[in-house]
Amino acid sequence: MLFPSEIFIFLFLPIVVLVYYLFLRNKKFAKNVFLLIVSLLFYAYGEPVYVFLMMLVIVIHYFSGLLLKKHSHENSKQKLIVFVTVFIDVLILGYFKYANFIVDNINAIFHLGLPDLNIALPIGISFFTFQAISYVVDVYRDKEITQTNLLNIGLYISFFPQLIAGPIIRYKTIAKEINERKETWKDFSLGINRFIIGLGKKVLLANQFGVVADAVFNGVGADGNTNTVLFLWLGAISYTLQIFFDFAGYSDMAIGLGKMFGFHFDENFNYPYISKSISEFWRRWHISLQTWFRDYVYIPLGGSRVKSRARLIFNIFAVWFLTGLWHGANWTFIVWGMMYFILLILERFGHIDKKIGKYNHLYVMFFVMIGWVFFRSESLTQAFSYLAGMIGIGAQGIVDWGTIEYIQRYFIYYVVGVLCCFPYLKRADKVLNKNLIYNLLYIGGMVAIFLVSIMFIFSNAYNPFIYFNF
Repeated sequence: MLFPSEIFIFLFLPIVVLVYYLFLRNKKFAKNVFLLIVSLLFYAYGEPVYVFLMMLVIVIHYFSGLLLKKHSHENSKQKLIVFVTVFIDVLILGYFKYANFIVDNINAIFHLGLPDLNIALPIGISFFTFQAISYVVDVYRDKEITQTNLLNIGLYISFFPQLIAGPIIRYKTIAKEINERKETWKDFSLGINRFIIGLGKKVLLANQFGVVADAVFNGVGADGNTNTVLFLWLGAISYTLQIFFDFAGYSDMAIGLGKMFGFHFDENFNYPYISKSISEFWRRWHISLQTWFRDYVYIPLGGSRVKSRARLIFNIFAVWFLTGLWHGANWTFIVWGMMYFILLILERFGHIDKKIGKYNHLYVMFFVMIGWVFFRSESLTQAFSYLAGMIGIGAQGIVDWGTIEYIQRYFIYYVVGVLCCFPYLKRADKVLNKNLIYNLLYIGGMVAIFLVSIMFIFSNAYNPFIYFNF
């Protein structure tokens, strides 16, 4: 079930809100049970079989938490419990997400005829397994937050706002709010506002850029490139905008939905395209994933407090290899991760971002865009063919009328999209938020965004779900 869909906006969400606030207002335990049930139903709507896999993950981590608390004074047993639990998580994630990839590569390298496994990828498996790992590690570090109620662990892992597209919520972030949250009208109204902003980003911007990006990338295949140089650059720019507004839009909707029920999730995006270094970009992009890798991989490996440069480079390599692999079972994601590893090493030891000077923003956006070409491509062959075409190799000329028509048709979307990549509106809101006329215009703008988004949804306009890889 997708957030920008008729069934979610006009059936699922209204029913959940009405039951939660009309019938369960002062019943803390009942509210959590209800949210758990609807979250499982939300997931089962799209994954009627794999919902049982998620329930198994919930049960495993519930008992792991209890065992950690029971053996709180036996460090060796605690480490064993964490190791076994995380190993099971990695095994589950590895089987469903990477088994097909491994078999395909074994067949390609050793010319074997191993049968295709054709294992379906459960939606959101990377998100809920990482949250499950977060729980067991956080409990290992702080036994006081151990959850003794199975239903509450289930709610943490399966809570529908962040279940299929993040952000990745740390258990310690919402541990208290699971039992002690206080819903307010202010939070509820802010949540609706944030949901509408995210809906607009997804439906009115991301989906429009996706139309152009798909048209361009579909023209690049193993047989060659049917696009012009300008069309290839337009496609790369379009996907750069699409993935930002798609992912940030889903995060906004998740954060807004959480607030509507009294939960406060950390921010996941902070205007990443204004960055002036790659390291800054990754402090602003998918913040929950990068802090997860920092706290559960990078720091346990020693972080930057290691004795040798070689070990530091290895630690950074491990994080970015895993970051690339986390995003999908394809060499394109691994190369994408390795590109960032190299750039971060060059920034850390060569300070290339500072040497570039006033052009550092262009440097960041150039490599971010190149990275998205790898990220969007279905194979390395397609990615390299695409990149070659961007400098004229194999492209069908410089420009054609089809490219001009796309630019004319979507020009207003590009203007709005680029403007929304900068914090201009956020700054204006801070200055004008006490002005009555501004507030009335703001409310009218939110209503307009919602209504137009609904019109797009009901018109069965292009509405892709790009998180199946995750």
